Amino acid sequence: MKNWMRLGLLVGGCALAGFVFSGAAQTKGGKKGPGILQQEWGKVEGGSYAAPMGKLGTKGETWSATTMGAAVNGQANAGKPGTVVGEILDFSCYLQIGKHGEKHRSCAQKCFTAGQPIGLLAQDGTMYMLMEEEHDPRRDGLTDFRKSAIEHASHIMEVSGTVFEHGGYKALYVQGYLKK
Repeated sequence: MKNWMRLGLLVGGCALAGFVFSGAAQTKGGKKGPGILQQEWGKVEGGSYAAPMGKLGTKGETWSATTMGAAVNGQANAGKPGTVVGEILDFSCYLQIGKHGEKHRSCAQKCFTAGQPIGLLAQDGTMYMLMEEEHDPRRDGLTDFRKSAIEHASHIMEVSGTVFEHGGYKALYVQGYLKK
């Protein structure tokens, strides 16, 4: 099944976990990736891929104790610690109509406030779904990463956490946002 068809099915079923476009485009430095949609429209004013505006998330263990405690038989999926530089964007608007960058900032902030999925767009066009890593606190509303995403919508940031991919979907689980 094509990724865009799979995405439509998953969004409708609320099971979205991360999405990577198929196909490849040549980017700076000879790296291959899917490319950025509407690149000419989505100018970013906060940070650049070479000099991100700031950092989100903490580097640490692959999975937190709450994730391990919630895992099937105490075994979480095989994620790995990682850091990705990319634009914080509204996953749904970007995939649906290609909107990103400063022109889309206020819409992305409204979408994040309404619970739409948060994405991270890497320079080569690879998309990551961003979520809080801490399983039970995330489920119980005890994390506040969404506030940082709202603040940094349309900014290029360095984001650290646990990277996991499966079946063409990529997710970056961000640590360090437990409410105090």
